[in-house]
Amino acid sequence: MGGILSLIRGSLAFVCWVVNTLFWVLPIVLLSPIKLIPIPALRTAISSLLDNCATAWISINGVIERIFHPVKIDLHSNAELTPKEWYMVIANHQSWVDILILQRVLNRKIPFLKFFLKKELIFVPFLGLAWWALDFPFMRRYSTAQLRRNPKLKGKDIEITRRACAKFKSKPVSVMNFVEGTRFKAEKHQQQNSQFKHLLKPKAGGLAFALSAMGEHINKLVNVSIYYPEKVPSYWEYISGQVKEVRVHITVTEIPDEMRGDYMKDRDFKIAFQEQLNQIWQEKDQMLDLLAQDNQVKQKV
Repeated sequence: MGGILSLIRGSLAFVCWVVNTLFWVLPIVLLSPIKLIPIPALRTAISSLLDNCATAWISINGVIERIFHPVKIDLHSNAELTPKEWYMVIANHQSWVDILILQRVLNRKIPFLKFFLKKELIFVPFLGLAWWALDFPFMRRYSTAQLRRNPKLKGKDIEITRRACAKFKSKPVSVMNFVEGTRFKAEKHQQQNSQFKHLLKPKAGGLAFALSAMGEHINKLVNVSIYYPEKVPSYWEYISGQVKEVRVHITVTEIPDEMRGDYMKDRDFKIAFQEQLNQIWQEKDQMLDLLAQDNQVKQKV
């Protein structure tokens, strides 16, 4: 019986999510050509309007969640957040559900989250154009083999990052970065021989380039730790009501001047930046361990 209820609940939630997405993608796509008009004030106004559409989409997703698959979010935060500030947001990454959790706990508290996306995703029907209209930065990474074959490509990915972030200077924005680069899996953790218990090794380059490109416009770091007490859920498990609780810890700190510099050309800065990020990651690992230990205590009571 429980399986049938989950199937019905998940199916209804999925249909509502699709309808809600199409409802908001349509005006975003229709308004997006206006951003091609070379009038900065008009572009900024349209960008704000499109962000408001995306924020409304997330809000209605929250209503769908409360109706069909309510989830308790145990949130601990020292954060004083505002939609009028620029933020760099980092988080551990375990599932696509992480994005839904981040949107739920941060929606309307900070500017609409902009995720770094692979360049290929721009070709996703409708959504690719919507992501472009919403100023999601599309990134292209060159492999070592590609750089070896064509040395002229060296530094191109950095320049793309700079150009993508330059448009964020006109109005407050939140830039999201999963610094592990991929979702946590036990086999990946073992392959990396990661020094962290709950995390993969952080990749410093993308974060360093984004901070450098944004310059003085971004000075707050939002550090989000997400812990699933039962197990890491799939998207279907989440929308079908099989996730009862998620624990989230948020800290907000100033971004120190020591984390701004030339990551490519300044070797001393590169080493120091990696050390600082590893320290942040060590503290996050400890926080996740505390959340895991607390969950074990609750299960025994």
